[in-house]
Amino acid sequence: MIPYATAAEAEAALGRAMTWAEAAWFRYSAATPDYCLYCHNVVILLVVYTLAPLPLALLELRAPAKLTSPYKVQPRVRLTAAEFLRCYKATARLLLLTVGALQLVSYPAVRMVGIRTGLPLPSAGEAAAQLVVYFLVEDYLGYWLHRLLHTAWGYDRIHRVHHEYAAPIGYAAPYAHWAEVLILGVPAFAGPAMVPCHMTTFWLWFVLRHVEAVDTHSGFTFPLSPTKFIPFYGGAEYHDYHHYVGRQSQSNFASVFTFCDYIYGTDKGYRYHKQAAESLAKQVKDMAMHNDEKAGGLAAFNGWKQD
Repeated sequence: MIPYATAAEAEAALGRAMTWAEAAWFRYSAATPDYCLYCHNVVILLVVYTLAPLPLALLELRAPAKLTSPYKVQPRVRLTAAEFLRCYKATARLLLLTVGALQLVSYPAVRMVGIRTGLPLPSAGEAAAQLVVYFLVEDYLGYWLHRLLHTAWGYDRIHRVHHEYAAPIGYAAPYAHWAEVLILGVPAFAGPAMVPCHMTTFWLWFVLRHVEAVDTHSGFTFPLSPTKFIPFYGGAEYHDYHHYVGRQSQSNFASVFTFCDYIYGTDKGYRYHKQAAESLAKQVKDMAMHNDEKAGGLAAFNGWKQD
């Protein structure tokens, strides 16, 4: 809760006029307890989870297969509307019961690490730098926890639930055993714990992290996607291979970037698979060109004979 009764008091404390964003934040949060602001995370998460995967879900359900297949990582797999709905309902309930319950008891930890709600708001540069740190920390810690979940014990008792979708969809990004949701929540919170931020940055971090998870589980890869310009970004094709291999997968453990898998040698299976697929595609293309040339020569020969 902002400790100022009026905007004038807030500006006097700042020693300057509030920006429009700070004025909006003051109006929204001045009378709202910090605990309630923190609990916004549950609502934000459910809204993002509902809306972020929706466009590609509708594309898969409504668009003709011949239009979407070139962009699907596993074009032969197409789920029904009932299967999408089942996944959504199960995951929304999971998020509400795990993340929602965790929100009720974890606020003291948020206060302890120094997540603030007051003024001034962070600059765009400060927020961006913090978000970069959070992504890097989450990716590194998540990589090792993911590898632990692929041990025999971790997979059989926990992680196998997430791998029920061998061809993942956006709504299956957080589809998992309740224990996995809590385990992988640790690296997500580690960044803000190490580099405390403003509550608005905290919200934005979880929004971006969830949107990224939806993207990597979407099952679609588009040539002009903005994520292709992010250095070392894995994306849907990269993570899809991990789901495709399933239980035996010892490749592509990182959640966001590719450098951990490269450094620790856990991307070799994926690289071999990709090289083999590219080689096969080239052979098919060359064969098609050869057949076209042969057919063209035969047509010319037949035309010469008729003349």
